[in-house]
Amino acid sequence: MSKKVDPIVISDLEKWGEELGFAYIGIADCDLHETELRLNEWLGKGYNADLEYMSKHGTKRTRPEELEPWTRSVIVVGMNYLPGDDNMPAVLADSDKAYLSRYCLGRDYHKVLKKRLGRLAQVMTDHLGEFSYRAFVDSAPVMERALARKAGVGWTGKNAMLINKKNGSFSFLGVLYTDLDLAPAKLSASLCGTCTKCLSSCPTGAIVAPYEVDARRCISYLTIENKGEIPLEFRSAIGNRIYGCDDCQICCPWNRFAQLTEEDDFNPRNDFKSISLAEVFMWSAEDFDQNTLGMAVRRAGYQGWVRNIAVALGNSTPDPKTIDLLKSRRNSVSELVDQHIDWAISQQLSGINDEH
Repeated sequence: MSKKVDPIVISDLEKWGEELGFAYIGIADCDLHETELRLNEWLGKGYNADLEYMSKHGTKRTRPEELEPWTRSVIVVGMNYLPGDDNMPAVLADSDKAYLSRYCLGRDYHKVLKKRLGRLAQVMTDHLGEFSYRAFVDSAPVMERALARKAGVGWTGKNAMLINKKNGSFSFLGVLYTDLDLAPAKLSASLCGTCTKCLSSCPTGAIVAPYEVDARRCISYLTIENKGEIPLEFRSAIGNRIYGCDDCQICCPWNRFAQLTEEDDFNPRNDFKSISLAEVFMWSAEDFDQNTLGMAVRRAGYQGWVRNIAVALGNSTPDPKTIDLLKSRRNSVSELVDQHIDWAISQQLSGINDEH
């Protein structure tokens, strides 16, 4: 049985959210019928690659009340993560620098946002009394972006990202499933218009159609979730992106309004905004563990980290010193990494020969 809430109290959510550092907050109902149809179509096309978690939970992902039977309303929050003093295009243009997606430069967002959601739930409890809730931050079968759209805090861009009119798309999403009977917001109208910049900017053509991303081609998937070989056809296009990709966000006109983060935990660590490929390539497994402690970048694992950097070095400025660097890491991690090192060496040699 759901718990009725005075509408006047509901209006306080925005104030509480602002006090806790959320960029926006909204309320959604649990009806994700249209999302379920689109998800099944996406899965049917094989666009989830080997991301089995996108299908293994069945309808729990699109039916919140199946995951938590008492769920009646969902509260969605967003936190901006874009660091200040950052020139993303300049780093991408410098083939000797390492580019990491801006969401992973600071402390692991799962920990930060989930703790903040707990504080929001406590504030709500103080005002409303006890209620049932569960917090999620990209860690369970939950359709955060679809719920955010239903909560009226933004619309789905053609790159499948959630875009907020005042904050752009450089935001983390978190949700609270609750047993509260809250009035849902109105859907936000899409404001992408005829713009297709995100489709044309994708280095590997992963945005195969508006609102459809094929993970098998996506650099974020290839450099993070993919634990095997990076297909040859995508290696050159990866450039110097060693962990994730932001191209479809960098080009988005709505990110002219992107707000910089006010959360200290999201500030960059270890000079990751513009660190050299050569430096990170030489890290030992112990160096990797120490330098990425408490960061989301650990998800790639050490083997994936070195594999990705090897590819990026293959795409860097042709230089005999880079070839020597690549050779020095052969037989130091795994056969998989060696395969990518060998490709990188061949790319470097080809570049040097072209110069002469």
